[in-house]
Amino acid sequence: MQVDLGKQVLEFVGFFIAFCLALFLPAGTTAWAAGWIFLALFCCFYVGVTAWLYRHSPGLMQERLTLFSPEQPRWDRILFAVLLVFPFLWLAFMSFDATRFHWSPVPLLLHALGTLLLLWSFYLIFIAFRENAFASAVVRPQDDRSQVVITSGPYRRVRHPMYSGILVFSLAVPMVLGSWYGEVCALLFIALLARRAVMEEKELRERLPGYDAYAAQVRYRFVPHVW
Repeated sequence: MQVDLGKQVLEFVGFFIAFCLALFLPAGTTAWAAGWIFLALFCCFYVGVTAWLYRHSPGLMQERLTLFSPEQPRWDRILFAVLLVFPFLWLAFMSFDATRFHWSPVPLLLHALGTLLLLWSFYLIFIAFRENAFASAVVRPQDDRSQVVITSGPYRRVRHPMYSGILVFSLAVPMVLGSWYGEVCALLFIALLARRAVMEEKELRERLPGYDAYAAQVRYRFVPHVW
């Protein structure tokens, strides 16, 4: 499959500019080491995964460029838009907290722990990409791509391993940036993600043969033995 590299580059540039604005505009300064560390790690992950997809799974890479689809249920258009905008508002809030007002400072040791958790979240998200060539950004029936149920790798333990990685990411970022209040916002984001997972499963049960049997076998959505 031919990949629209121009669109991919534009998406990366757009996200990079949006992240820079969300982090450093509220901070009122670019002299914020934690902000640069987070931005550098995130961009390296983004570029690395994109390069891997281009080589090993170009179909998924092209699919991930679709942020809205006519086949997408109305509820997901709304929820996905919220989940897309929320992180930038969240980053801006944490920037205010960590650099301007220092409402909820985080000890240096926990900054380091947050960085390790952030790297772990990247690994969890990557292995979900590696195993699932149908990991679309939007909820839609992928009959055009002959979608099947994925049961290998992390999908043997949880039904939404990419969301598991995003959960860890959401908890790690406030620690990296230095904002305990950011963790409260992270819990709201995780709740929205959990709601999307439940709604997504309803679509999969109706439209993807074999998903019911898979869900009966793999009981947990995000975290083994928890939920």
